[in-house]
Amino acid sequence: MTDPGAERRSSELNYVAQALEFFALMGPAEAIVHGNRRYSYAETRAAVLAMATALRAHQVHGGMTVVAMTGNHPESLILHLALHLLGCRTGFVAGQAPRRDQLGFIEQAAADVLIHDSGVADDLIGDALAHVPRPVLSLGAEEGRPDLLTEMVLAAAGIQADGEAALSAGARVGHEPQSLFYAGHAARQPRLVLHRQPFYQALFRRGQSYRASGEPAVRHLAIQNLAATSVLIPVLLALFQGGTAILAARPTPGRLAAIIERERVTSTTLSPLRLPDLLAEPALARADWSSLRYLNCGATTGPPVGLMQAIERFGPVVRIVYGRTEMPLITDYPFLVGDPAHPERLRSCGTPSGDARVEVRDVRGAVLPPGETGEIWATGSLVMAGYAGQPELTSRALVDGWLRTGDTGYTDPDGFLYLVDRSGAGERGR
Repeated sequence: MTDPGAERRSSELNYVAQALEFFALMGPAEAIVHGNRRYSYAETRAAVLAMATALRAHQVHGGMTVVAMTGNHPESLILHLALHLLGCRTGFVAGQAPRRDQLGFIEQAAADVLIHDSGVADDLIGDALAHVPRPVLSLGAEEGRPDLLTEMVLAAAGIQADGEAALSAGARVGHEPQSLFYAGHAARQPRLVLHRQPFYQALFRRGQSYRASGEPAVRHLAIQNLAATSVLIPVLLALFQGGTAILAARPTPGRLAAIIERERVTSTTLSPLRLPDLLAEPALARADWSSLRYLNCGATTGPPVGLMQAIERFGPVVRIVYGRTEMPLITDYPFLVGDPAHPERLRSCGTPSGDARVEVRDVRGAVLPPGETGEIWATGSLVMAGYAGQPELTSRALVDGWLRTGDTGYTDPDGFLYLVDRSGAGERGR
């Protein structure tokens, strides 16, 4: 018989505090890799607590919105966890996004604090400061700005067991961790997707469930920063199941092949647009990719260019994943074996992922039968909480717990989903 009180207490506990308890159990196991730098779970846990201590010394606290302009490195991931442990709302700016979108994100987020890597262009920081009321903090030495990396090292030396307990206990009350993610524009205004504590708790439960299944923990390679849910989610899932997050900043196809071979990567995510470049890479023929179990590709409205070649080259590891920033995991389709009886499924994005439910509906919201095209609706534990500061847009996108994706498609009699058009995003309800 389950204890309702225990379940309630668990739901109240900040997901990072839960993760830190798990990290303590994992101890010396490898958690994060970045080039020649390697963090154990114990070291990652200590770094998160030290970063949280350094942030609190600068009056960063729960309820604040903190925007970060950082690259794909361990301190960026540690910063994410530390800010969420404190109960902050975070927003990571996409490094490759146009400046207009970067500044629009910061303005729409109503950031209280800006944190950036040292060396980020001063003119960009100067423009961003017009939207941030507090001094900026730096990851690394930057003239005139506090260096969180140095302060994190100093804090780590002074953290004792009672300090760790106080930080974890503080995560049980007060403000919940939240995140903002950029999802394009609607009516000339940035759409910032808000994900809250239940979203992250669902990820933690999914990671722990995968670990309990006995499947080997993944060694996931992330090649972009944490600004996108498609990057952040598999990184967190790797850590929440006891695997390894391997971070690299936009490697060339040749370097990507080398990293996968050297680090025995078992999982990575690529844009379908990058498949042709990867398959054309000469080093690919010489690289040992036998460790790879999941080559995740985003869903498209037709078969990705090079999909069949990728399946032939890498074997039954290619997986199509369909989602949106508003709900990152909607369907997936692992190509475990060829299916001569259903060759058309190479155009499919699979069946519902995890606890997701998917329906295709007409303009009145009525569910359509297989084969008929309509708008894709989805629900599950990873649905967004809404669009930050845009209640009207939120009310059009979320209906009784279902997300109106704005995408159109149809299902076949076996429940496989096919995309027809992804151009409706941002125009739903008009």
